[in-house]
Amino acid sequence: MPSIINVSNLDKTYASGFQALKGVNLDIRRGEIFALLGPNGAGKTTLISIICGLTSPSAGTVSADGYDIVKDYRAARSKIGLVPQELTTDAFETVWATVSFSRGLFGKPADPAHIEKILRQLSLWSKKDNPLITLSGGMKRRVLIAKALSHEPQILFLDEPTAGVDVSLRKEMWEVVRSLRNTGVTVILTTHYIEEAEEMADRVGVINNGEIVLIEEKNELMRKLGKKQLTLQLHEPMQAIPPGLAAYQLALSDDGCEIVYTYDTQRYNNDMATLFNDLSLAGIRFKDLQTKQSSLEEIFVKLVRSTP
Repeated sequence: MPSIINVSNLDKTYASGFQALKGVNLDIRRGEIFALLGPNGAGKTTLISIICGLTSPSAGTVSADGYDIVKDYRAARSKIGLVPQELTTDAFETVWATVSFSRGLFGKPADPAHIEKILRQLSLWSKKDNPLITLSGGMKRRVLIAKALSHEPQILFLDEPTAGVDVSLRKEMWEVVRSLRNTGVTVILTTHYIEEAEEMADRVGVINNGEIVLIEEKNELMRKLGKKQLTLQLHEPMQAIPPGLAAYQLALSDDGCEIVYTYDTQRYNNDMATLFNDLSLAGIRFKDLQTKQSSLEEIFVKLVRSTP
């Protein structure tokens, strides 16, 4: 799949001497949902600000849909919609007026049909004449997305799109983001809710200390780095694991009533069949079993901790 954003050898050093980005290379594919994860101060905001033309890079190049963000600033910026984390809107403007005004800022001619389409898509049509001050937090967040889409961008940046939004509204927002992707918009998402990335992203990028630590297909990342555990509840307590089972590196619970096996998900079928056979030969009987797999959050924490 062709890339719509290309970041090459990107550096950013502030006047204080702090280096926020260090040789970042990143390609984002057209039409995907890409989750950019990282702890506070990792460089997420700086990277997004440079791609969106809000901050100048110290070195390196960035292009958006083929346009260099420095040399072809206006063309590149017209391809991008940005939804900031902060709810910065004119409280007394109506929904219709504020979204229409945002379109005009990009030099686009008035297009009431397009504005109506966006508002309907975001379930805002019934609120089009309402002042923003009368809307709920979730509705205001939708207005920010409508503003970002008003000039028909191909790329949409969502910076913490569900911050401060309750669980039910968060799931509604997930559906909105998926529907945008289905219309061909490339979505780049930053979030502190790891389950948000796990739920929606096609690929995941992790940034830490100004460097890209990893970029991977979400499912492949969880398959390769995810840990899966099998817990067997025994019929009778054991004092120790039999020596003949040492190769499995089984862990025995403190009360001797459970055996825990941590295994490679890529070798699941072969390992399980052999393990159960060897347990039977060792005379170990179990009455129940449970499995648990690592979440994306656990993988993320492990990746960040392993970075100097």
